[in-house]
Amino acid sequence: MPVDTQPRIALLIDADNAPAEMIDEILTELSTFGVINTRRAYGNWTKSGLHGWQNKLLEYAVRPMQQFDYSKGKNATDMAMTVDAMELLYTEKPDAFGIVSSDADFTPLVMHLRAKGAAVYGFGAEQTPKAFVNACSRFLYFEALLELGDGITSRSDRRGLYEADAEPRLPATSPPPSELNPHVSNGNVPGGTGVAAPSTCSLRVPTHLLRQNTQLIAMLRDAVKATQDETGWARVAAVGTHIGNKLSFDARNYGYATLTKLLAATQAFELRDEGTPRVAVRDLSCVDI
Repeated sequence: MPVDTQPRIALLIDADNAPAEMIDEILTELSTFGVINTRRAYGNWTKSGLHGWQNKLLEYAVRPMQQFDYSKGKNATDMAMTVDAMELLYTEKPDAFGIVSSDADFTPLVMHLRAKGAAVYGFGAEQTPKAFVNACSRFLYFEALLELGDGITSRSDRRGLYEADAEPRLPATSPPPSELNPHVSNGNVPGGTGVAAPSTCSLRVPTHLLRQNTQLIAMLRDAVKATQDETGWARVAAVGTHIGNKLSFDARNYGYATLTKLLAATQAFELRDEGTPRVAVRDLSCVDI
């Protein structure tokens, strides 16, 4: 009998901090990593503000978890969700968790889950504090999820590009874009680069803004330098792994389908064997003219 080796994922949604209309995009993205066999949404379902979730819960087989507000101004939902995550970690032992929230209070939970060997895929709004974003294996903004672009018709095709880049699957990684982008709406970006994410991810951050983002370029150059061979070439897979071991990173938060495309867009690097698992990168500033 064949053994199902697909990673098992537990999806936990903070419905107070997540729009119901994003559930399809979230499930589509998570399904590329494994089987989502636990789906729960937490909130006080007596509140009118959560009524938009009702049809979505039925349509996508998400189990509603009721949590009353025990005292005014306190969010008991966060605590209930954290308790359940811990219980799942030690009983069901999923390979990964999907955490949907923009609340930094979940940061200690995410750090604990990862320390115990589970990957954590985070989803949230642009204003999500960078501490929470950095704690996740990979974090995607709602705005980035809405943009498929790049001539790619499905996320399975997009995932194929990621695997062509040979980026790690479990755990995965993810950070954000340009401080100098005129569309940026909030402060420092999640991802540890100190860069702010654009208010919309429907457009790619252009080359001139990527190059002006000194922290992003420095991060990429450091990763290339750390993984390069004696000729100065580094596998993009190794570059992605190196970045992912330090912070959360996803090129889609800059509007690019893959790390390879982001590296090319900066025009600060030379690429070879593009479109293959052997794709490699070299820092142009280190190339003798």
